[in-house]
Amino acid sequence: MVKSVLVTGAAGFLGSHLCRHHLDQGDYVLGVDNFCSSEQDSLHFKDLLADDRFDFLEQDVVETTFSTRRWPAFKPEIIYNFACPASPPVYQMMPVETMMTCVVGTANVLQFAQRTGAIVVHASTSEVYGDPDITPQHEKYRGQVNSYGPRSCYDEGKRAAEALCYDFRHKHGVDARMVRIFNTYGPNMDPYDGRVISNFICQALRGEDLTVYGDGMQGRSFCYVDDLIRGIVALGGLQLNPETPINLGNPQEFRVWELAVKVNDAIRPQPTTADVKELQRRALSAISNVSWKSMPVDDPRQRCPDINLARMYLDWEPRVTLDEGLSKTIAYFQNVANSRPTVLFGP
Repeated sequence: MVKSVLVTGAAGFLGSHLCRHHLDQGDYVLGVDNFCSSEQDSLHFKDLLADDRFDFLEQDVVETTFSTRRWPAFKPEIIYNFACPASPPVYQMMPVETMMTCVVGTANVLQFAQRTGAIVVHASTSEVYGDPDITPQHEKYRGQVNSYGPRSCYDEGKRAAEALCYDFRHKHGVDARMVRIFNTYGPNMDPYDGRVISNFICQALRGEDLTVYGDGMQGRSFCYVDDLIRGIVALGGLQLNPETPINLGNPQEFRVWELAVKVNDAIRPQPTTADVKELQRRALSAISNVSWKSMPVDDPRQRCPDINLARMYLDWEPRVTLDEGLSKTIAYFQNVANSRPTVLFGP
């Protein structure tokens, strides 16, 4: 059965993958974006525009005319609310806009869902846990978030958006569902989004030093985008609302120094060794192409999901290993560099 689908943030990393998934299923997709943190001329967005089942509206979800301009009769079965800058450098450059997108934009989406009866799958984030004192992080953990700092616009904005989803669910009966997304990577990433995998890959491709913050011992879990999209779609397809946020991410934790070694060796191969201590020694002290910088303010030391609820409700867990995902992601960035060299290498 063909569905009508609305995706906010359609030109972004995850939004574009959701659009492509539903188009490949034969669904009709309306995408909304204002390009505050995405590019109109990106290859993945041009690919969407070429599909005759994709329609697009350039609009900010914060606008009061949201859901009324050009498509007042549109009634989607499902709405994916993915409109929000997720890159720390970007949202810190537009903190007020980021907060308003999380709060006013989410309220607009939920009001539209209330009128149309659509299911909403809202993109929350592992950042609602802040700098946690437990690992892995489970959905009942309330987190340690700084409400007064450079990351607060995003972290607290996403927490407020979750509260709105709860309130619209319990006061107005809106079928709002939430995914707390942990570190995700893969094709369609912005080369300059400031996330560790895209940073390392693009720096290695340019022959630059890899920038490692702190001592490189921060714990991160990396979920390949195909796995994540599979989980998001599964949540939207549930017959009943699970009445809880659902963590989606890879529970296998890596240190940032381990990622640096993997990316460096994949793009600029080094002599191999099976000795883990030697790998760490190389990463922490002997690799000449690492630039060490101090930790950003409020950057979490640990990030690893407990995915028991995803297993229980969605029968979901990630399938793609980090090595497999990195290989695909590096190939994507190499293709971008070949087709649009100024994106990675400048004019």
